Amino acid sequence: MKKKLRVLAPVLALSLALSACGGGSEPKAADPNTGSNGGGSKAEAKDTITALLPPISPNFQDNFAQMEKDFNALYPNLTLKIEPASWEDMTQKLDTQVNAGSPPDIAFIGSGGLSKYVEQEMLMDIKDTATPEMLEDFDAAPLEYMKLGDALYGFPGYMEVHAIGGNKQFLEEAGIDYKKVQKEGWTYEEFREQIKKGVVKEGDKTSRYGFVFATSGVASKDYLNILIKNAGMPHAFDKDLKYAYTSKNFLEVLKAIRQMIDDGSMPKELSSVDAGKRWNMFLTGQTMITGKGLATFENSANKNNEKIKANDGSAVQGSIPVEYIVLPVPTFLGEKQQASVAVDGYVAFRGKKEPTPEHKANVVKAAHFLASGKVAATTNNDLFAAHITKSGREAAKEMTINRNPDNVAAVETLLSQATPARTDIPTDLGAKSIKLEDEVMIPKLQALIAGEITPEQMYDAVKTAAVDAFGEDGIVKD
Repeated sequence: MKKKLRVLAPVLALSLALSACGGGSEPKAADPNTGSNGGGSKAEAKDTITALLPPISPNFQDNFAQMEKDFNALYPNLTLKIEPASWEDMTQKLDTQVNAGSPPDIAFIGSGGLSKYVEQEMLMDIKDTATPEMLEDFDAAPLEYMKLGDALYGFPGYMEVHAIGGNKQFLEEAGIDYKKVQKEGWTYEEFREQIKKGVVKEGDKTSRYGFVFATSGVASKDYLNILIKNAGMPHAFDKDLKYAYTSKNFLEVLKAIRQMIDDGSMPKELSSVDAGKRWNMFLTGQTMITGKGLATFENSANKNNEKIKANDGSAVQGSIPVEYIVLPVPTFLGEKQQASVAVDGYVAFRGKKEPTPEHKANVVKAAHFLASGKVAATTNNDLFAAHITKSGREAAKEMTINRNPDNVAAVETLLSQATPARTDIPTDLGAKSIKLEDEVMIPKLQALIAGEITPEQMYDAVKTAAVDAFGEDGIVKD
């Protein structure tokens, strides 16, 4: 039976003077991060909050020292200690600490990974500790992604659309009306024909592909997850909590993955393309469209363009000027557009020992500090991501950002089509689904992309594993 945490309501306070004999309430002071006032309190005990954080945005980790300083200025009795991690080793580092029973107080993880750590009883439900002011700061949709059942495990850092991105010059040369696609989307059949137009061959050698997606390393699961959402399978379980990826639609997506490679629109070596190689291929003109595409890629392309113009040698070797265009993922089998979104956030962890109510309240203060106000505004502007807090939007008013208005509109359209959060999926089912994905689906996908197995063989393997995990009555049969 899961441990039920009993917590005290926190006092969101800023003690301006720490005094051993402080008898009355201290005056309220402005919160430099959110612009709100903290409630008064007596001198509070010193405490340290630890956080394990990856490079969420290009400049995020460069700001760690300032973030620690600003947090301490806001809460003089508290210390925020941030441990950096790369995206590649983030999960391994976190799992090592979790398995040792001593995870960080806060870790930045994807909302899809919550059930895994809930099953291990390593997350803290903060719904009774977060103040109403904190909760009201967030947009409703992304906050829902940080919940399972009626429990809240953290605060979202962003709600980022997973799209694909095109080279404006190449799209226009291929006769693709990208502005229409941004507004209306495209079917897989339309997309398949359009990416063929982006292929450039010199004899038997392809110098430019129509489409390249990162399928290796940390991006190994992205390709399939993005496609299946637009094939009528927005989540691993349908509304009746039956495992969805045994649907016939899943097989059709697997066939499409092979078709685009067999057409020559994608490289045969796709299984070896990781996130870094994918981006270099885009910047060097080796592909017309790239994926997974994030809003921040426009910023990264702009910065590389500036380096090319400056001729200072710091641009990506062999790169060309690129104007990045946000594009939607194609839809399959007549299904509606359901944009894949990444809602990652600052999640509250606990060790084997029950945390004190005071420490839990301090962890929540730190998580909200990281997810709101100036920190969130700076991070999301760096990402070109939409702001999801009132305090972040307010702080961002003082910051300049130069974005293609067509891309801004395209992202807003995709956000309006985003798959809603599913807080009703039991944690045991969610954990089993993650295990099946890691142990069966992703290895088989790699084999499919490499041409080692057929779509039918992968589908059968996933279906067999799903029956073992969820039973004959626990899977979709259509």
